[in-house]
Amino acid sequence: MPNRVYISFLRLPLLVRILFIALLVFLTFGISIHFLEPDTFPSIFDGIWWAIITASTVGYGDYVPHSFLGRLTALILILLGVGIVSSYFGTLAAAAVTKQDAFSEGRIPFKGTGHIIIIGWNERSRELIHKLTSVSIPQMIVLIDETLEANPVKSRFVHFIQGKGHVDETILKSDIQHAEKVLITADRGNDELQADMNSILTLLTIKGLCTQVKCIVEILTAEQVVNALRAGADEVIQSNKLTSVFMVNSLHSNGDGLLSNVVHQLQEVKLSSFMAEEKDIGKCFGEVCQRLLNQGFLLIGIKRGEDTVLNPVHSFTVEENDQLLIFK
Repeated sequence: MPNRVYISFLRLPLLVRILFIALLVFLTFGISIHFLEPDTFPSIFDGIWWAIITASTVGYGDYVPHSFLGRLTALILILLGVGIVSSYFGTLAAAAVTKQDAFSEGRIPFKGTGHIIIIGWNERSRELIHKLTSVSIPQMIVLIDETLEANPVKSRFVHFIQGKGHVDETILKSDIQHAEKVLITADRGNDELQADMNSILTLLTIKGLCTQVKCIVEILTAEQVVNALRAGADEVIQSNKLTSVFMVNSLHSNGDGLLSNVVHQLQEVKLSSFMAEEKDIGKCFGEVCQRLLNQGFLLIGIKRGEDTVLNPVHSFTVEENDQLLIFK
């Protein structure tokens, strides 16, 4: 039985073991001094108080032993207690520093709900994280990347995890079961096809662990869009296609940077979709557009099933189950 207790004690964290030893020392010497000098230390509590104050080298002087045995006990306590107390606080400081280093280096799992997971560190994810953390009520973000050695963002709303996105252990550290959305960015440092393969492999890992979480994937090659959808992507962003559209419009413009200004303004607003209300069903697009304008919203199109119609004619009729695409 004593051996089992000793083994259980050894399994405790070092900080807890030192704390238990310190408490045992304080109790032993506090009780001993009470029985050695009951007139000076009327109660056991007074003895324990004296033991703690003496061992911590504070020494208020409100209780002082007078007998030879009492002073010998105090001498032993000072020699023994200072080492224990110093070890305790030294271990506590070392544990705090180790914990902080592990947190900064991405070795601490995240625990929370409703967070956004961003996989891959690049200029796009940097800008996105800056936008998400600059709002009045920021949402918690978990950044996963294997190339970083420490958290690149100094924000309490960004939790960094170091590791490969297609490894189960790394994804589980992000508390994927309670995440709201996952954004997988493409690694432009690799060949485009290889980057897409890595993104799809990461997507398969995530969907294998948590099928219900919504995943947005950045794909560089048009051929891999279908594979990303087959792997379970809820939305695919073809960044190269978006860039080419931007370039074409710039070439056809008058060189006044109009498209750049529009894109810059779009960073400050949000595109959302809402199910058409019952009062809008059967009405024409122009009427619904005017009603939303009066509320401060800009209606730009209708999503009907798999089809999306941008800026339809004003006579376009809104039907049941239509989704309104709105800038707000």
